[in-house]
Amino acid sequence: MNINYDRSSLISIIGENALQFGQFTLASGKQASYYLDCRMVTLHPKGSNQIAAGMLELIMNNHFDAIPDAVGGLAIGADPITASVVVHAGLRDLHLLGFMVRKEAKQHGTGKLVEGPVRPGMKCLIVEDVITSGGSALKAAAAARDFGLVVIGVLGVIDRLEGGEEAFKAAGLRLATLLTINDFPR
Repeated sequence: MNINYDRSSLISIIGENALQFGQFTLASGKQASYYLDCRMVTLHPKGSNQIAAGMLELIMNNHFDAIPDAVGGLAIGADPITASVVVHAGLRDLHLLGFMVRKEAKQHGTGKLVEGPVRPGMKCLIVEDVITSGGSALKAAAAARDFGLVVIGVLGVIDRLEGGEEAFKAAGLRLATLLTINDFPR
């Protein structure tokens, strides 16, 4: 069963479940008058379906220079996005693998930082929920590159328009997001 991306539906789900107003400290350390708790959307059945459908649409419409072999990102935020995209790809009979980047290598077993059925040389996209400065996605991209993956870009749910895209450009990465903060009243 294919679910088609409905941009207005995703905007509505985020507005109702994830967008909060007040005073917040972001992961980047910046102060903000609004907060996007996208776990309320990436772990929501309709939200995760819309995110996966939208991201697959961007991937399959050649938004990046190549079709990736895999998608993944920094645990924990990217994990539900990765899982949703991989499941939706499987339902469409697309061979798209998923991977997770640990925040630190585990101290037992193989001690890997990158987990999943990926191999060096594969092309990948880093997925992220909210893009602010780009720090989390850049950390994931660095770990993926160290593992041997070829990072072709970053795919996010929403860009806060606070410097992330510029940081990715400086790192040689293209950014695509489903939405920006300008899609919401503030």
